[in-house]
Amino acid sequence: MTTPALVLVAHGTRSTRGVQMIAALAEAVARELGVAVSGRDAELPDPAVRTAFVDVLGPSPAEVLRDLCDAVGESVPAVVVPAFLASGYHVYQDVPREVSESGHPAVAVTPAMGPDPALARIMTMRLRAAGWRPGDAVVFAAAGSSDARARQDVRRAAAMLAEHLDTPVRIGYIATGAPRVAEVVAALRESGSQRVFVASYLLAHGLFQQRLHEAGADGVAEPIGVHPAVVRLIADRYRAAARELVRTRAA
Repeated sequence: MTTPALVLVAHGTRSTRGVQMIAALAEAVARELGVAVSGRDAELPDPAVRTAFVDVLGPSPAEVLRDLCDAVGESVPAVVVPAFLASGYHVYQDVPREVSESGHPAVAVTPAMGPDPALARIMTMRLRAAGWRPGDAVVFAAAGSSDARARQDVRRAAAMLAEHLDTPVRIGYIATGAPRVAEVVAALRESGSQRVFVASYLLAHGLFQQRLHEAGADGVAEPIGVHPAVVRLIADRYRAAARELVRTRAA
């Protein structure tokens, strides 16, 4: 039976560094799975690893899924892994719609990447690298969402980080929602915090990460990025879903 392909779905971005990060992440996951990322017209490896975007860029998940065919034109089963840190509109609406529009007969969709303790561990490491020390205040900076389920995921992720740091964590939003990161930084200073650091709950560099450096904090952690723990997280999501998909198709 053909090994299911992995379709890594991300939010599109106009940031060159963001696009490069998603490409690097796909390549790292492919290496973790023991294959090389192949181009659209190349023969599919086993398993294939593809990237797709739900906004700004292409190809869309539907386009990628329609392209997944073997040498005789049969659809290759696929596992879609949403590379999102919280499950909002894109995960609950866009991804299922794209899968449906593709007409692909055998697709499994995994949970989003976050929240997850592995991401909290990476954020802890990024904060320490930025100069954070025990006793410093922390602002958990998320992009934000109008979806209540995504906001709940952000609260869960912030709680995980607070547990790892053994210190309270305040949430601030960059684009959607309140309070904004700069407001939280200012409030912490007014309440007596001597040093305030921002923990970036973003995957890659771009406009949102740049805004964090304008929030008035003493230090800003790097985005989560392509870290071995992220690669393992995605690979584990894929393996679990691929095993179930193969089992279901065999039955």
